[in-house]
Amino acid sequence: MQQKPPITISSLDAVRLEKMLDSLGSKQIPNKDDLQAELDRANIVEPEEVPHDVVTMNSTVIFRMESSSTEFALTLVYPNDIDDGTGKISVLAPVGSALLGLREGDEISWPKPGGGLLTVRILKVVYQPERSGDFRR
Repeated sequence: MQQKPPITISSLDAVRLEKMLDSLGSKQIPNKDDLQAELDRANIVEPEEVPHDVVTMNSTVIFRMESSSTEFALTLVYPNDIDDGTGKISVLAPVGSALLGLREGDEISWPKPGGGLLTVRILKVVYQPERSGDFRR
């Protein structure tokens, strides 16, 4: 299996994500352990120090699924912010966890539900709250 690229997460996102995971308790949530593993390996920095090309929570990114060359623009959100789901992906979804902390140009393979691997490449971070000075989300 390929080595995962380094990831960067803001301290605000790290705290919020840890709190979310703690609130799930022992519930059997698919991908919960994968998200925790990503947080454990992340380089945590202050929000003002997040590089402008890094995918953070509430970032909108264009990425490509390498298996189909299909490109998507999605906003990475917390599960309770999915609402109608249009144009959003939960950080608890396999692709959501895979996107968190990556930089433009990074590629990562992630386990799919039901088996196999999903490979995604970050093409562009269209919007990033930290880049826009929005640290409240």
